[in-house]
Amino acid sequence: MVELPIISQGQGTPEGAVYERYAAAAGQVEDALCCPVEYVGDYLAAVPEEVIEKDYGCGDPSRFVRPGETVVDLGSGAGKLCYIMAQVVGPEGRIIGVDCNREMLAVALKHRDTVAERIGYANVDFRYGLIQDLALDLNLLAEELKQHPVQDPASWLNLRSIEERLRNERPLIASDSVDCVVSNCVLNLVRGQDRRQLFDEIFRVLKPGGRAAISDIVSDETVPAHLQQDAELWSGCLSGAFREDEFLRAFEEAGFHGIEIVRRQAEPWQVVEGIEFRSVTVLAHKGKAGPCLERNQAVIYRGPFKSVLDDDGHTYARGERMAVCDKTFQLLQRAPYHGLFEPIEPIEEIPLERAKPFDCEKDVLRSPRETKGSNYRNTTGPSALSCETDGKCC
Repeated sequence: MVELPIISQGQGTPEGAVYERYAAAAGQVEDALCCPVEYVGDYLAAVPEEVIEKDYGCGDPSRFVRPGETVVDLGSGAGKLCYIMAQVVGPEGRIIGVDCNREMLAVALKHRDTVAERIGYANVDFRYGLIQDLALDLNLLAEELKQHPVQDPASWLNLRSIEERLRNERPLIASDSVDCVVSNCVLNLVRGQDRRQLFDEIFRVLKPGGRAAISDIVSDETVPAHLQQDAELWSGCLSGAFREDEFLRAFEEAGFHGIEIVRRQAEPWQVVEGIEFRSVTVLAHKGKAGPCLERNQAVIYRGPFKSVLDDDGHTYARGERMAVCDKTFQLLQRAPYHGLFEPIEPIEEIPLERAKPFDCEKDVLRSPRETKGSNYRNTTGPSALSCETDGKCC
């Protein structure tokens, strides 16, 4: 058994209830913590049975991970998802599991060498931390507490300074360092006052162009206070569930774009007092930050809707040439928008160093003359590409 330092979870609190229940589930299987999940591929064959039995989740975000990537799993538990993704990313990739439950981490760590031997390489690391504070390494904090125990308000204030130093100088997960963040039925266990920080931390650690793939339990109605105060329901991934629309809004408020529900359980997993609880998987992207520069580019929304509204409030009417900045022009050619827009480049390219600021506050049509140039006077016949091999035009 791997020994990890003890960091108190707070008795009688939602965090305490979660810790105690999952600590118990690390020793004995608890079926009530699971939604039925089918994982893609044959990766479970390399995962030890104890890990499979003592891992709890509601979805499979591993299908959104790619070879060679660095991936963080929030609330990695006994390590099943980490060991699946280790095989997806391959020997060139890296998996980092983060959990604050010592008992679950001990199960995951116990089998790390076995999995490495079975798949032929070692690329999984487990770290002791809170998923809403991915900068603070709890192992390092435990070392500091040994030297500077908290005995009075003055030492408590000193501890806060120590925490900030650790976050800045030796972060658990560095900023802009991760290709993908995944989680499987864990975000709903975080207390309400920490949830904004939770999404901000997911955004912080992702590289520009990275993405979050999060499976979690959501509700169709707001969960009333008396259910939220039920420790059994909270630790069972129910009463702490985000309302479905608020879950998506949390990604938006953190700065993500291209947010989509890629899987939604049709029938509820459970119903409590008429409120439906079900599993969803959300995919969200980071990378829309940066200056808006004018390079005479345009995009045409292909349809099928009459118009669409993006995460920055821009409206794209079907079939119309909409003026866009260079950042948006590039963004709309990547996932998840690829294929929805026809990109139109100007005939005369404007170098980035000569590009002027673009006003993104209003929607403007782009005249064809802007992209072709005011002096464009070409006259041509039918294109050779439009003719059949016998020389006759289509």
